[in-house]
Amino acid sequence: MGAFSRQKFFQELAHGCLLPTAQQGLEQVWQLLVICLLCRLLWMLGLPSFVKHLGTVAGGFYTLYLFFELHMIWVVLLSLLCYLFLFLCRHSTIRGTFLSITVLIYLLLGELHMMDTTNWHKMRGSQMVVAMKAISLAFDLDRGVVTSVPSPIEFMGYIYFVGTVIFGPWISFNSYKEALEGRKLSFSWLLKVSISWVKSQICLVISNCVAPYLFPYFIPVYGDKLLRSKKRRKIRGTVAKWLLAYENTMSFHFSNYFVGYLSETTTTLAGAGFTEEKENLKWDMTVSKPLNIEFPRSMVEVVTSWNLPMSRFLHTYVFKSALKFGTFSAVMVTYTASALLHGLSFHLGAVLISLGFITYIEHVLRKRLAAVFNACILSKKCQPNCTHQNKKELWVYMINIAFSALAILHLTYLGSVFNSSVDYMEEDEDDITHHTIQKWSELSWTSHWVTFGCWILYRLIL
Repeated sequence: MGAFSRQKFFQELAHGCLLPTAQQGLEQVWQLLVICLLCRLLWMLGLPSFVKHLGTVAGGFYTLYLFFELHMIWVVLLSLLCYLFLFLCRHSTIRGTFLSITVLIYLLLGELHMMDTTNWHKMRGSQMVVAMKAISLAFDLDRGVVTSVPSPIEFMGYIYFVGTVIFGPWISFNSYKEALEGRKLSFSWLLKVSISWVKSQICLVISNCVAPYLFPYFIPVYGDKLLRSKKRRKIRGTVAKWLLAYENTMSFHFSNYFVGYLSETTTTLAGAGFTEEKENLKWDMTVSKPLNIEFPRSMVEVVTSWNLPMSRFLHTYVFKSALKFGTFSAVMVTYTASALLHGLSFHLGAVLISLGFITYIEHVLRKRLAAVFNACILSKKCQPNCTHQNKKELWVYMINIAFSALAILHLTYLGSVFNSSVDYMEEDEDDITHHTIQKWSELSWTSHWVTFGCWILYRLIL
């Protein structure tokens, strides 16, 4: 949208960005939404289970073809590999671990040798959802949560459930079977779908039309004269670099919220994403919590609020399995697993591994400070009946605010590597590596140095 004066910018904003963004967003997903609704109606007809599974598989296949065309074969091959493994190892008690290794090898080989990086990355979301579903099912079989290996049609229905096959989120096999029973249409269901859809479109617009122009136009920190300069992006001041990094971070965050709310929409529309207690049905699926990320209490809160279903998956099937090696080892294994599931991308891997160190050090430091000061300054908010003596004192609030500000600094620093230019580098990993190092160098490696300082402080007061 070029370099305009503020008045000219707001005149051009509606027809130059807002309307095209909303229109393109609808054009890309309207067929997916229709198929999700048809799946929901099919499940309500009281048909035999295998017919419902077949309908779900057909909808999932068609949706995969809409988004990936013939490249969808690689998603299909992964699902077939997973079921073959589960069937052949049906008497084993460590299927989860071995299937995890098998899936990761497949994903790494696919990215390195099977096809070009650009097309593989387009399918990364679907590949990751399929992998998570198969791995969680294997662990549930090992733990007795699922009593027997599902039939091929049951497994494929779960894997290709149209509500989650493109944008996610991960749901468990038991959740899928509960949804298959077909709940009645209700106003609360329609309200949930509508609200999630509206939120997704708002986040898409903010990501594309607000965040990239936040400080020059919406909050004119740079000044009006600078707005008219075509060299705005070349400013080398420290403050300007951090403001630009925050713009990139905010745009990246809201693109994630867009996907999160869209996945809530498709999953709920297709008939899943509810909880039921004593015949009280609630359509309450939540994928992301933006307020906990934009105004965080801690980085621990950020990583759990970023994608709640994936956070539950990693905690249940990775962290708990690795906890026997120690807390720090379990944390690093969890973030490494997340990085591998996201693919061989240097900037993603660097951010996730950095997050592992940041969240662990923040957690142990605040835990120690809470013990020393007997105060509610843990990474997670204390329960009302906690045993800490100091809860609402001013200095307690100030310490928590300081850690919140530190979390925002970490988010800005880590998010600075995600901008539109990275999308054009995906075929050249060397460019992405250089881009990541350059961005963090421009910010003086601040987050890493601060984390190191927190670790030193923790060791001193241990």
